[in-house]
Amino acid sequence: MSTAQSPVPAPWPALRAAHHTVVPRRPVILLGPHGPVTVGSVAEAHLSALAAWPHWIGIDPGAVTLHFGGDIGAINTRWATVNEALRAQGLIVAWRDEPYGVWDDQEVSHATIERAASRFWGTLTLGAHCNGYVADALGRPTHLWVAQRSLNKPTDPGMLDNLIGGGVPLGQSPWEALQREAFEEAGLAPDEIAQATPGRVVALHCDIPEGLQREHLHVYDLRLPAGRAPQNQDGEVAWHQCWPVAEALAAAAEGRFTTDAALATLDFAVRHGVVAAHDPLAVALEALVAGAASARSFAPRRGRRGRRQHLPCQPNGVPT
Repeated sequence: MSTAQSPVPAPWPALRAAHHTVVPRRPVILLGPHGPVTVGSVAEAHLSALAAWPHWIGIDPGAVTLHFGGDIGAINTRWATVNEALRAQGLIVAWRDEPYGVWDDQEVSHATIERAASRFWGTLTLGAHCNGYVADALGRPTHLWVAQRSLNKPTDPGMLDNLIGGGVPLGQSPWEALQREAFEEAGLAPDEIAQATPGRVVALHCDIPEGLQREHLHVYDLRLPAGRAPQNQDGEVAWHQCWPVAEALAAAAEGRFTTDAALATLDFAVRHGVVAAHDPLAVALEALVAGAASARSFAPRRGRRGRRQHLPCQPNGVPT
């Protein structure tokens, strides 16, 4: 495929949505065992709800400060109490009963909250997406595996997605989350998904109906042999289909993919030369990648004083 120009035209709504915010928000500072750290933000419209906990939550003109205690256990317990109350008020929706880290921009976790609460608080989340593709004899991508999300999914039901895509829970690295999701979403064996290669990390910062999505999206690629069809195992994918690369890009350009999946697909196309590096689409994506240029896939481990530390990993998960 020629890289002289974009194989598909604008509008690519995912590029606009990735860094689009209009809701006024106030920074959130957590007073933890190692001092204050900015961990997110809350909508100005929700400040009155937070006033119910004046002994735990300080609301000032410049920031919202969380005084949940001096140790991780107290922080997690009191934050959970607040989140349960906000859920009862309908301010936190799509509850998952899934713990997420409260990450800073270096992907170090300072507390644990319910996954759904991350959007209310505007805390950083981590995502892992994998482009499944088929290539010709010269290694040039010809087709991409496209998934349709189940109509029962709590977010983006029925929209198009990558071969594998999901959030990264507390205690896993993006690479580890990808290994887990590989069987659940596509029926891939461990030795198959181990062949995936890392792409780049795309930063999102955008308003969504649940609040603010602030995410580091870790992108991977996996070449599948012709005839190897993925099979969903957990009921969260309606179907997988193998589309010509240009057709998949056109669907992403039309807004038929989720924002995350569209960006992961475009990142694949740029890195594999389907979209030229000087193309306006590639330039627009590069601005998002630059926003998370220091973020990489890491294998988490506990360091001194309870803080989560990281070691750089090779794609196979072995520390370098």
